[in-house]
Amino acid sequence: MIEIFDNIRKLYTFQHPCEALASYVEFFSETCLPATQQYIGTEKFTVTLFPSYTPTIWINLGAPYLLRNGNKDLWVDEYTDVLLLRNEIVHRENRPADNIFTVKFFPGGFEAIFGWSQTRIGSNIVPLSEVMPNTLIQRLRSLGDLHDRRILLEDYFLRLLLRKRKDHYFNSVQQIISNYCDSGMEAGILQLAASACISEKTLCRYFTNVVGTSPKAYFATIRARNALSAFIINPHTFSPYDHGYYDRSHFYREVIKFTGHKLSHFHS
Repeated sequence: MIEIFDNIRKLYTFQHPCEALASYVEFFSETCLPATQQYIGTEKFTVTLFPSYTPTIWINLGAPYLLRNGNKDLWVDEYTDVLLLRNEIVHRENRPADNIFTVKFFPGGFEAIFGWSQTRIGSNIVPLSEVMPNTLIQRLRSLGDLHDRRILLEDYFLRLLLRKRKDHYFNSVQQIISNYCDSGMEAGILQLAASACISEKTLCRYFTNVVGTSPKAYFATIRARNALSAFIINPHTFSPYDHGYYDRSHFYREVIKFTGHKLSHFHS
C-alpha cells in the first residue's frame, strides 16, 4: 500500500492529542486488527510512506517487520521500537500479524518536548530506548488499547514540556509554515522572512534547527504532498497552477523528486 495513492489510514485507529499538545503532536494511532484482516487477510504487505519531516515513533506490538528508511534497512523484531524523522522514503514490509502503535509529531514538535533536534535524528533509525525510559516503553506495551497508551504518553509529554521554556524557534517556524500554506504555497523565502521580521539567512537557520532541512526543501515536500493528493482525488480537474507549479511538466518533475518514480508508475 502506498501513501496518498492508497487509503492506508483504513488499517489504523486514530486519536488526536489533548489541547495542550495539539501544536506538537499530530496524532496517536494503532493498527486496527479487524480492518487488517478484512483488507489484507493472510498476505504479507508493504506500506510505503513519502517524506514529511514529521518525527514518528513506532512501537511494535506485533510481528517483526523489515524497515527500509532511504538506503538503510533494519529488521525490527517484536521487542524493538524506533524513531524516524521521515525525511526519506520509508517502506515497512509487514506480516499479517502487524500491530504498530504510532506517535506522529509536527515539524519541531518532537524537539520542543524531548530537546532532540530533527537534525540530530537525520536519516537515522533511532532506537526508541535512546529517547524514552525502557520502563515507560514496557508500560506502554502492557496497556490494553490505544486510549490508555495515549493517556500515558500525554502525561509524560506534558511533564517534559513543563520543564522547558517556550521555544522561540519552534513558534516562529510554525507561524512561517502557516503563512506559506495561507499564501496558496506560493510565497517565496524572502516574502516569508519579511512577514516574520527576520532575514532570509535567519529563516534558513530556524528551519535547519527545527525541521532538519532548508525551508526550500521542506516547502517543496509539503507542496508535492498536497498537489499529489489533489491529483489522485480528481486528475481531470487538477491544475498545477493551484499548487504553485509553473505547468504540468514542473509538477511531473517534482513528483519524481518526491516519490522516486514517474507518476505513471503509480497512476495509469
